[in-house]
Amino acid sequence: MEKIFDILLNNKSIQMLCIFIVLDVIFGILRAIKERKLNSTIGIDGIIRKVGMMVTITVTIILDRLAGIDLIFFIPEDLKTYLGINECGITLFFNSLYVIFESLSILKNMKRCGIPFPKKLNDFLDRILKEFTSEVVENEKVNN
Repeated sequence: MEKIFDILLNNKSIQMLCIFIVLDVIFGILRAIKERKLNSTIGIDGIIRKVGMMVTITVTIILDRLAGIDLIFFIPEDLKTYLGINECGITLFFNSLYVIFESLSILKNMKRCGIPFPKKLNDFLDRILKEFTSEVVENEKVNN
């Protein structure tokens, strides 16, 4: 049985999550600087959330090793073929959710930093971010 630490270091989806976490922290800091709202409480809350995600991933690795649960039935056939996956343990399932969460947070922070997006992508982001967070909408009202 592989050691948990080896899995954390060598798993491509977990490596991708770590990259997204770092990007989110960077854009979060840039956003805080731009808005002149550096707040250690918000930063600590974010770090606690990210540590919690990594703890969850570590625990799901253990659960995958113990239980061997396969959640592949949640994934549409086209996506399975595109991604080339035949199984989806608890770790991959949670990791995918966290990558989506971090992606939305990165896009929200990029938008709040004033990074321009093409019109169609900007409209799409507005719709997605409006559904998942009210923060962008509130910021748009303040800026208009």
